[in-house]
Amino acid sequence: QVQLVESGGGLVQPGGSLRLSCAGSGFTFSNVGMMWYRQAPGKERELVASISSLSRSTNYADSVKGRFTISRDNAKNTVYLQMNSLKPEDTAVYYCSTRANGGKDYWGQGTQVTVSS
Repeated sequence: QVQLVESGGGLVQPGGSLRLSCAGSGFTFSNVGMMWYRQAPGKERELVASISSLSRSTNYADSVKGRFTISRDNAKNTVYLQMNSLKPEDTAVYYCSTRANGGKDYWGQGTQVTVSS
Protein backbone atom coordinates (compact mmCIF):
# COMPACT_ATOMS: atom_id res chain seq x y z
CA GLN A 1 0.00 0.00 0.00
CA VAL A 2 1.04 3.60 -0.49
CA GLN A 3 2.94 5.10 2.42
CA LEU A 4 4.37 8.58 2.89
CA VAL A 5 6.47 9.11 6.01
CA GLU A 6 7.63 12.59 6.95
CA SER A 7 10.48 13.42 9.29
CA GLY A 8 12.66 16.35 10.27
CA GLY A 9 10.25 18.62 12.08
CA GLY A 10 10.97 20.23 15.41
CA LEU A 11 11.40 23.44 17.36
CA VAL A 12 13.59 26.13 15.84
CA GLN A 13 14.24 29.78 16.60
CA PRO A 14 13.17 32.52 14.17
CA GLY A 15 15.74 32.82 11.42
CA GLY A 16 16.74 29.19 11.74
CA SER A 17 16.57 26.32 9.29
CA LEU A 18 15.07 22.84 9.08
CA ARG A 19 15.02 20.18 6.40
CA LEU A 20 11.97 17.97 6.12
CA SER A 21 12.09 14.60 4.42
CA CYS A 22 9.30 12.43 3.08
CA ALA A 23 9.93 8.82 2.09
CA GLY A 24 7.44 7.23 -0.26
CA SER A 25 6.66 3.56 -0.91
CA GLY A 26 3.99 1.47 -2.57
CA PHE A 27 4.01 3.39 -5.83
CA THR A 28 6.42 4.34 -8.61
CA PHE A 29 7.94 7.39 -6.99
CA SER A 30 9.75 8.67 -10.07
CA ASN A 31 6.51 8.81 -12.06
CA VAL A 32 4.62 11.31 -9.92
CA GLY A 33 4.81 14.87 -8.71
CA MET A 34 5.19 15.51 -5.01
CA MET A 35 3.82 18.27 -2.83
CA TRP A 36 4.36 19.74 0.59
CA TYR A 37 1.36 21.23 2.40
CA ARG A 38 1.05 22.78 5.82
CA GLN A 39 -1.76 23.44 8.24
CA ALA A 40 -1.56 25.89 11.10
CA PRO A 41 -4.00 25.79 14.04
CA GLY A 42 -7.35 27.22 13.04
CA LYS A 43 -6.35 27.59 9.40
CA GLU A 44 -6.97 25.64 6.24
CA ARG A 45 -4.33 23.39 4.78
CA GLU A 46 -2.27 25.24 2.19
CA LEU A 47 0.05 24.14 -0.59
CA VAL A 48 3.60 25.18 0.20
CA ALA A 49 5.63 23.71 -2.66
CA SER A 50 5.45 21.18 -5.45
CA ILE A 51 7.93 19.40 -7.69
CA SER A 52 7.43 17.48 -10.90
CA SER A 53 8.38 13.85 -11.29
CA LEU A 54 11.84 14.52 -12.77
CA SER A 55 12.46 17.79 -10.91
CA ARG A 56 12.06 19.88 -14.04
CA SER A 57 9.44 22.10 -12.46
CA THR A 58 8.97 23.51 -8.99
CA ASN A 59 6.39 25.89 -7.60
CA TYR A 60 6.11 27.74 -4.30
CA ALA A 61 3.55 29.65 -2.31
CA ASP A 62 4.32 33.37 -2.31
CA SER A 63 4.79 33.25 1.45
CA VAL A 64 7.81 30.93 1.20
CA LYS A 65 9.44 31.95 -2.09
CA GLY A 66 13.12 32.62 -1.65
CA ARG A 67 13.21 30.86 1.72
CA PHE A 68 12.08 27.27 1.03
CA THR A 69 13.44 24.83 -1.53
CA ILE A 70 11.78 21.60 -2.59
CA SER A 71 13.90 18.82 -4.06
CA ARG A 72 13.72 15.08 -4.57
CA ASP A 73 15.97 12.05 -4.91
CA ASN A 74 14.19 9.45 -7.01
CA ALA A 75 16.87 6.86 -6.23
CA LYS A 76 15.91 7.15 -2.56
CA ASN A 77 12.15 7.66 -3.12
CA THR A 78 12.41 10.78 -1.01
CA VAL A 79 11.29 14.39 -1.34
CA TYR A 80 12.77 17.17 0.76
CA LEU A 81 11.78 20.63 1.90
CA GLN A 82 14.67 22.84 2.93
CA MET A 83 13.32 25.70 5.04
CA ASN A 84 15.54 28.69 5.75
CA SER A 85 14.93 32.03 7.44
CA LEU A 86 12.02 30.52 9.33
CA LYS A 87 9.38 32.80 10.78
CA PRO A 88 6.85 32.23 13.57
CA GLU A 89 4.11 32.20 10.94
CA ASP A 90 5.73 29.10 9.41
CA THR A 91 4.61 27.16 12.48
CA ALA A 92 2.34 24.35 11.29
CA VAL A 93 2.05 20.65 10.71
CA TYR A 94 3.73 19.89 7.41
CA TYR A 95 2.45 17.09 5.18
CA CYS A 96 3.76 15.56 2.02
CA SER A 97 1.31 14.41 -0.59
CA THR A 98 1.07 12.81 -3.98
CA ARG A 99 -1.48 11.64 -6.49
CA ALA A 100 -0.72 8.09 -7.59
CA ASN A 101 -2.15 4.71 -8.48
CA GLY A 102 -4.97 5.87 -10.68
CA GLY A 103 -5.38 9.41 -9.47
CA LYS A 104 -5.93 8.91 -5.76
CA ASP A 105 -4.54 11.45 -3.33
CA TYR A 106 -2.26 10.21 -0.57
CA TRP A 107 -1.00 12.00 2.55
CA GLY A 108 1.64 11.40 5.16
CA GLN A 109 0.97 11.62 8.87
CA GLY A 110 2.54 15.07 9.15
CA THR A 111 5.46 16.52 11.05
CA GLN A 112 5.23 19.46 13.43
CA VAL A 113 7.34 22.54 12.79
CA THR A 114 7.38 25.17 15.54
CA VAL A 115 9.22 28.45 15.09
CA SER A 116 9.57 30.23 18.40
CA SER A 117 12.13 31.94 20.57
